Amino acid sequence: MSPSFKLQCHFILIFLMALRGESRYLELREAEDHDPLRFLGANLKRELAGEPLYRRALRCLDMLSLPGQFTFTADRPQLHCAAFLIGEPEEFVTIHYDLVSIDCQGGDFLKVFDGWILKGEKFPSSQDHPLPTTERYIDFCDSGLSRRSIRSSQNVAMIFFRVRQPGNGFTVTIKTDPNLFPCNVISQTPNGRFTLVVPHLHRNCSFSIIYPVVIKISDLTLGHLHGLQSKNPSAGCGGIGDFVELLGGTGLDPSKMMPLADLCYSFHGPEL
Repeated sequence: MSPSFKLQCHFILIFLMALRGESRYLELREAEDHDPLRFLGANLKRELAGEPLYRRALRCLDMLSLPGQFTFTADRPQLHCAAFLIGEPEEFVTIHYDLVSIDCQGGDFLKVFDGWILKGEKFPSSQDHPLPTTERYIDFCDSGLSRRSIRSSQNVAMIFFRVRQPGNGFTVTIKTDPNLFPCNVISQTPNGRFTLVVPHLHRNCSFSIIYPVVIKISDLTLGHLHGLQSKNPSAGCGGIGDFVELLGGTGLDPSKMMPLADLCYSFHGPEL
């Protein structure tokens, strides 16, 4: 295997495969024709230590990568809106409803999704998330303010909304909390060093990079569960336990990506 993998793909994912539970597919294609990733850049991130709470207006299609308070007010009927939220790899994202003024009976909605959906594809995929897709949606029109705060299972989340009446809208505060053992991650940057640890859990984890990159793996420890894994790797891994799979593609859902390489055995430096 070459010293590094140069993967010219839009999304790169590393999978740690272990026992996986069954989950249902339900493709919900809201905001699928937009490309919010163009908003993701270094200029969105800034250091907020010691500063007042950051506040700004929320756009109909938006990307938020920093904590703060965000207000959406419709100036005309807005029927297909989405905000993509992303934190650091070691963070959860929490959405708190401060004020909501929408007409649920008139067709408005305000939903939080645990993950991202883009062009009909989900991250984490239905196979990798512990909940069925329908349970990953929290609909304000169903729960109201009885559930004011919603925390994601990873460092990304989404808000879908429709507001028909000009002047109506909502205000949310976005916060982040530490995640000691991040599992499914989308990286904000193409550079850096990251350690993925799955402590005694039978689950799939992934690390996604939204840029062409060179990946170097310096340390890999895998368990062998004697057939308790759920995804069949290539013949090279032989189905004997955990493995790491490198995938590439232009979409969001890892289950639809192309396998590039399998790593089946543990090793400790030098970089592979």
